[in-house]
Amino acid sequence: MPPGEYGERVPKSENTFSSWRCRLVQRAVHAGWAWLQRTGSVTAERPGRFRFGAMGTGTRLAFPLGTVFGEPWIHLGAHCIIGEQVTLTAGLMPDLDLGAEPILRIGDGVVLGRGSHVIADTTVTIGSDCYVGPYVYVTSTNHSYDDPDEPIGKQWPRMDPVSIGPGCWIGTGAVILPGARIGRNVVVAAGAVVRGVVPDRCVVAGAPAKVVRRWDAVEGWQPPLRTPAPVPIPSGVTPEQLLALAELEAEGMGETA
Repeated sequence: MPPGEYGERVPKSENTFSSWRCRLVQRAVHAGWAWLQRTGSVTAERPGRFRFGAMGTGTRLAFPLGTVFGEPWIHLGAHCIIGEQVTLTAGLMPDLDLGAEPILRIGDGVVLGRGSHVIADTTVTIGSDCYVGPYVYVTSTNHSYDDPDEPIGKQWPRMDPVSIGPGCWIGTGAVILPGARIGRNVVVAAGAVVRGVVPDRCVVAGAPAKVVRRWDAVEGWQPPLRTPAPVPIPSGVTPEQLLALAELEAEGMGETA
C-alpha cells in the first residue's frame, strides 16, 4: 500500500512483556522436562515399580521408558545405557511364570539406542560392550503361516534363541531375527536383516544380511578398508598439547588457503 493513500503505515510494536513471558515459560518447560528425565530414569538404586532379576551398578534406563515387562527374568549388567523409549520384554505377555532362569541377558557396558526393541519370548543374550544404534529390533519370535486359511496373527508363533557376541556394533534400524547367532566384534550395517550364524570379526550388510568384509589374521581386513586406520595418540600426550597442535594445524591451513 503506497504511503499517503490511506495514511502512513504504522509499524507493529513488539510486546516486550509477552516476549519475556514466553521465554520464561520456555525455560520453565525445559527445566521441568530435565527434572522429569532425571527423576523418571530407572537405576538399581531407584528402580521404581520395576523388579529386575539383576541390574548392575551404573546402569540407567532413560525416561520416558518404552514397554517393559517380565523384568524378573531380565538381567542387566553394569554401566549399561538404555535409551529413551526402549522396549525390553521377557515372555509373550506380562504376569507369566517363566521359570528359574533369566530369559533376557544383557552384559556389562551395553548401549541400546533410542526406540530399540528387544523382545525375548525365549532366550536372548547380548554380550558385553555392544553398541546398538537407535530403532534396532531384536526378537526371538516370528510369526508362522502353516495354515494358509488362518489369519497369520492367530497362528502360534515360532521361537528360536538369539545371541549377540561381545563387542558388536549394531547399526540404526537393523533387525535381528530369531535364531541369529552373531559372533564377537561384528559390525551389522544400518538396516541389515540378520538371521543364521555370523562369524567373529566381520561386517554384514543387506537384507538378508551377508558378510561383506572379514578379518584374516594374516592379511588383515578383506577386502581392505578404504580409509587408513587411525593413528593412536602417543602415551604421555596431554589434552593441552593436542589442543595446541590442532591450533597450529588450523593456522597452517589458513596460510596455505
